[in-house]
Amino acid sequence: MDDRKKQAVEVYTEMTPNPETMKFVADIPLFAGRSADFPDEETAKASPLATELFGFPFVKGVFIMNNFVTVTKTPDANWTEITGSLRQFIKQFLEQGKPVVEEGYQPKAASVESEDAVVARIKEMLEQYVKPAVEMDGGAIEFKSFHDGRVELMLQGSCSGCPSSMITLKAGIEGLLKRMVPEVKEVVAEAM
Repeated sequence: MDDRKKQAVEVYTEMTPNPETMKFVADIPLFAGRSADFPDEETAKASPLATELFGFPFVKGVFIMNNFVTVTKTPDANWTEITGSLRQFIKQFLEQGKPVVEEGYQPKAASVESEDAVVARIKEMLEQYVKPAVEMDGGAIEFKSFHDGRVELMLQGSCSGCPSSMITLKAGIEGLLKRMVPEVKEVVAEAM
């Protein structure tokens, strides 16, 4: 038996714009300042929490960041029937003090082009204006590349597969980047 004292942890849920994902927010840091996206069971090996969540037959994807876990369910599952058991499971997992993501975890690196002034401005706009809003909805957005006026972003968590993410991408993010960084002509996304 582990000698560590159990820590009381509160976990609450938040809906996300993606009807297939739910955000489970804890009152303790889980993966502070970093993110880990596990779109399937095979990729989850670096996270004991994600690995155990994939033990539920209705879990299709897990995204962990800061103080929250975003769970993507299978289309046939109903949130009203599964939210309580997932919330309780996450709460108990965290209270037991188990590692959420293995130390030394490094996500697969996206190929990023050289850091020139345009790329630096794009990243600054994403950090300052886009990421905080996306994180509130249980997701994340990562810069992948910039080439010939085209910005490629990676959507993670609740953003991946969300019906409204393309509207947000084109109407919001692309509009902002075109205004603030005139070299940007188009913004596209790759869902994990």
